Amino acid sequence: MFDVRASMSDPRRACRFRLGAALLLFAGLLLPTGKALADEVWRAALPGWRYEFPRDHRPHPEFKTEWWYFTGNLQDARGRRFGYQLTFFRQGVRPPAARGGTTSRFIVDDLKFAHLAVTDVRAEKFRYAQKLSRGAFGEAGFDAPQDDGGTRLAWIEDWELGLAPDGGFVLRAAQDGVRLELTLSTGKPWVLHGEAGVSQKAEGEGRASHYYSGTRLVSQGAVTLDGARTEVTGESWFDHEWASNQLAPGQAGWDWFSLQFADGTELMLYQMRTTAGGVDPYSSGTFIAADGTTRHLRREDYQLTPNDSWTSRATGGKYPIGWSVTVPSLGLEVKVRTPVREQELVLQPIAYWEGLIDVAGTRGGVPVRGHGYLELTGYAGALVGLSSER
Repeated sequence: MFDVRASMSDPRRACRFRLGAALLLFAGLLLPTGKALADEVWRAALPGWRYEFPRDHRPHPEFKTEWWYFTGNLQDARGRRFGYQLTFFRQGVRPPAARGGTTSRFIVDDLKFAHLAVTDVRAEKFRYAQKLSRGAFGEAGFDAPQDDGGTRLAWIEDWELGLAPDGGFVLRAAQDGVRLELTLSTGKPWVLHGEAGVSQKAEGEGRASHYYSGTRLVSQGAVTLDGARTEVTGESWFDHEWASNQLAPGQAGWDWFSLQFADGTELMLYQMRTTAGGVDPYSSGTFIAADGTTRHLRREDYQLTPNDSWTSRATGGKYPIGWSVTVPSLGLEVKVRTPVREQELVLQPIAYWEGLIDVAGTRGGVPVRGHGYLELTGYAGALVGLSSER
C-alpha cells in the first residue's frame, strides 16, 4: 500500500469543483508508460448529460477527476459550534481505453485521496488531515455494496462515505484524537449548477464539470475531540463534481461560497481568478429558493468584494476571509465573516483555506442571516493538475 498522511494539526503548530489537484503529484509514480497511453483520452464534461439519482452519486470513471465534497455547520444542545469538511477525491491515472489486460494489483485505474477538517469555534481550533492510497488491496476504493442494502461510495481505510438505503449519506472518519460520525438526510431536491448541470469554468469546449449539490442536508451525529464526544445536529452541503479538463492557462485559483440562509434559501457563488489579477467571465452561481427551484447567475449578476484578510504564518498566503456579497436581481446585500480566522489546510503539494462562515445582511430590505462555507485556492502557491496544460 502507498499511503501518505498529514496529521491533524492545530494551526498554531502547522508549519476543493473542488481540490483533487494534489493527487497529480503522486500520479507519476503509478502511471504506465508508453505512447499508447499518452494517446488515450478522457471523457469531457459537455452538454447533454442526463442526471439520474441515486446513480449519479456513484463514481464516473470515464472522467479523470471527481470529488464528493461535504461541509457543514453543527452545534450541540448548548449551542457550541463546530464546522467540518470531509472530501473524497478520485484521480484517474489510466484512461478508460487503456484498462484491462492485466491482473496485477499494483496497476490501478485511479488514486484515492481524502481530506478531513474539524473547526471548534469556542476553542478557536482547526484540525485537519489527509490520506492517499492506491487501494491495491481493497483498503481504499469506490462503489461497493454493503450488507445493510446501502453502498460504500468511497473509502480509505476507516474514512468512509456511505449511501444509505433511504437515499441519505453516512460519514465516518477519525484521525489523531478527532472523530466525525454523521448521518445526513436530504432536505431539498438535488440542485444542478451551470447550464443544465454543466458548470463552465473557462473558455473552450470541455473546460467544465458536471456539477450538482445537496444544498441543505439535515445532519446529526457526533464530533469527538481528544476523547470528549459531543452529540451534534446541524446542516450540511454536498457537492459532487466530475470532469477531465476544467481549468485553462492563466487561471490562478477560485473563491467559492456556499450560503444557507435561515429562511430556507441557499446561494452558491464562485469566481475564477486570473493570473493577471482579474476575474474570469466564466464564473457563475445558483440561487435556490425555499421550494427548491433554482436561478442560474452569471458573472455579471453578482459582485464579490473582499473586506478582510488573514495571512498564514505557515505558507505566507494572504487569504481574503471577509467579503461583501451583492446580487442586485435578488435585492441581496450581505456580509460574510468567519468566527475562526485560521482555517488553512497546509498540505503537499498545495495549501488552501476552507472554513465555516457567518452571513448577515438584507434581501429586499428585510434582514437575512445564515451560515455556510468558504473555499479560497491559489493564494499560497499554484494549483496543480486540473488543466491538461499543467
